[in-house]
Amino acid sequence: IEAMAGDPVNGFSKGGMKTKLLAAKTAVAGGCAMAIMEGSVLRPLTALAKGAKCTWFVAHSDPHLARKRWINAMKPRGELRLDAGAVKALLAGKSLLPAGVVHVGGNFGRGDPVAILDPVGNVLGKGLARYTAVEARAIAGHRSSEIIAILGYEGRAALVHRDDMVI
Repeated sequence: IEAMAGDPVNGFSKGGMKTKLLAAKTAVAGGCAMAIMEGSVLRPLTALAKGAKCTWFVAHSDPHLARKRWINAMKPRGELRLDAGAVKALLAGKSLLPAGVVHVGGNFGRGDPVAILDPVGNVLGKGLARYTAVEARAIAGHRSSEIIAILGYEGRAALVHRDDMVI
């Protein structure tokens, strides 16, 4: 298909079939389906929903893997620097607990992406924070059992759960 795809035919076009196929390849790699159809019809998305002729590119990705790719593609809003014990735990597939965090940088909210750093500042991966930056600073270096005393409410044991992390 790629060998048959052409470049733009005229100056009004933003890209030929090669560009569309590249977009499809990117979408499918990220776990998303994509359709290519005639764009000059009135209300193309409505036409597509009503069964207009098109070519579908369907992702055959594991939803868990697609989520990991999505997390990895996000721009971090902060960072969590870890001690050596936490690094070892993450490499063994564990969640990130507050006790292993030695520094919290940036200003992030719950659910925001954060960079996960080793003790010298090298990026190990990314994850979605379960606490705000302010909360993370308060509980960093403390055991999960101490969270209620520090924050005044019972939070989650993990600062970043392993399902929300890419190492």
